[in-house]
Amino acid sequence: MRLTDVGLAAARRVVAVPAVPTIPAGRTLELPGRGRTFVTDTGGDGPVLFLLHALACTGLLTWYPCLDELGRRYRVVLFDQRWHGQGIRSPRFALEDCADDVAAVADALQVDRFVCAGYSLGSLVAQLTWRRHRDRVAGLVLGASTTHFADTPARRRRVEVVGARIAAVAAAQQRFAAPLLVDPALDDRWAWRQFRATSPRAITSAASVIAGFDSRAWVGEIDVPAAVVVTTRDRLIPPARQVELARCIPDAATYEVAAGHAACVLSADQFRPAMLAAAASVTSRVEERSPTGRR
Repeated sequence: MRLTDVGLAAARRVVAVPAVPTIPAGRTLELPGRGRTFVTDTGGDGPVLFLLHALACTGLLTWYPCLDELGRRYRVVLFDQRWHGQGIRSPRFALEDCADDVAAVADALQVDRFVCAGYSLGSLVAQLTWRRHRDRVAGLVLGASTTHFADTPARRRRVEVVGARIAAVAAAQQRFAAPLLVDPALDDRWAWRQFRATSPRAITSAASVIAGFDSRAWVGEIDVPAAVVVTTRDRLIPPARQVELARCIPDAATYEVAAGHAACVLSADQFRPAMLAAAASVTSRVEERSPTGRR
């Protein structure tokens, strides 16, 4: 049996995505000198919340289970990061470039300051966005996050293997002209179309870059309101390491979700309340510091 067949067989056993609500319209946005990406902006006068997605996802795929409720409270902006979905195509994948893309999207939308919320890959980009654009980031929400993925060759290889497995599922889906119904009881074709939008090669390459991430030298300097959402059954990022991240950031709030690394989608009913509480904690503290400085 080929690796792609193994990946699809595994997906059939374990993947059941939440029902897809009405998805807000998005648009292609040109970022001068960088490329173009697909952006969804809910608009409104609430605090601006940038949502950064996970590996092998699009912005909408990671965040759609939370989008309705977040959109009632905030102006939510999400976009496809480079090499993912309809994101920027570039010769290389670098997390620093991803962080600079966040600032470029904010520039294009004429947003001055914003709270940056990231999940997994997105949480690493969020940390770097604060480091590289401190005048723009008013607060941070970090989900399923860490200061570093791999401190030994064995751990680095584990991250790369996870990327290869995800890529195998993507490759299996892309062998078919139409997305498969992995859960026969649910029309999950939209979610699988989103997943199919990122190539297996991009997934494995990005996973290799992620494995080298390390913010331990500077994460303690974060000086904006922050919250960490800990996935307590996570097999990719040990919960103890997620808690340690929260301890490194002065005054960071912590919220626990009794679920694994894909909690944002596969355990959305548990993840959503923690995410809403984390965002409320950060934005309320941001407003206490600067009551009129929402944008």
